[in-house]
Amino acid sequence: MSLPLLFAADLVAITVLVGGLYFPRHRRREMVLALLVINIGVLALTQALSSAEVGAGLGLGLFGVLSIIRLRSNEMPQHDVAYYFAALALGLLGGFPVDPGWLSPALMAAVVAAVFIGDHRRLLGSYRQQLMTLDRAHPTEAGARAHVEALLGGTVHRVVVRKVDLVNDTTLVDDAFQEADQDQAYHRAEFEVSA
Repeated sequence: MSLPLLFAADLVAITVLVGGLYFPRHRRREMVLALLVINIGVLALTQALSSAEVGAGLGLGLFGVLSIIRLRSNEMPQHDVAYYFAALALGLLGGFPVDPGWLSPALMAAVVAAVFIGDHRRLLGSYRQQLMTLDRAHPTEAGARAHVEALLGGTVHRVVVRKVDLVNDTTLVDDAFQEADQDQAYHRAEFEVSA
């Protein structure tokens, strides 16, 4: 496949990834900039390195360093890391011509499809993870779990006690839970009001 077509395939893929998937789902404007710049930057660097007299190890090492610096500069949620990695992968696939010519666009489509499916709200959409500060000190995970279950009303799958403050009587927990079915929650609330 010719380089202009490969670049066009990359532009289509990154547009779908950022404009069609990431922004409508997460609405973080600053990540749109980061994803577009990292993709085009990696595409340009890949093309420059592929035409220069440097080893592939140096090029891949450079990309590794760039991605580590960016990912460690501030905390990113896991879905942002996934989009970030997808943007890197699309840039690499768009910058290196491979044989057969259809392989790069097919791999780009596979990356975008994986993100589409993996980040779709219907796939495990009722599952949540959050940090909570409880208004009581719970030195055991069993006590914290019971408190979280009472607060959330859903199914709690995991509770990890991160910090117990006996002086201020608080507990910081990291919990993973499944939200209660909205219809069941509505009928339960309706029953409680009428009773």
